Amino acid sequence: MQGSTNSEEFYSKLKAQLYETSSWPTAYLFKFIVTSEQHKIDKIESIFDNMGAVITSTPSKKGTYMSISINVVMQSPETVIGKYQLVASQVEGVISL
Repeated sequence: MQGSTNSEEFYSKLKAQLYETSSWPTAYLFKFIVTSEQHKIDKIESIFDNMGAVITSTPSKKGTYMSISINVVMQSPETVIGKYQLVASQVEGVISL
């Protein structure tokens, strides 16, 4: 339960910062790090499918991890947060930056 409260607080602060720093809709850059398992990479990419997203993937030096950058036009801070939450709930061990 403690983690849930921290998540709610984090997303609340993020939402406020996004409203303060951007005019919506706007291009937003998502960054994720996952282990280099193809099904995890595919899942993240599928979450942003049919949105006109530009997706780039860069492997770590040893190839253990994959950095995924997704540049896409988002309509509001709520839609940004929704995507972060969707990725976190569907991709085990993902790190959102």
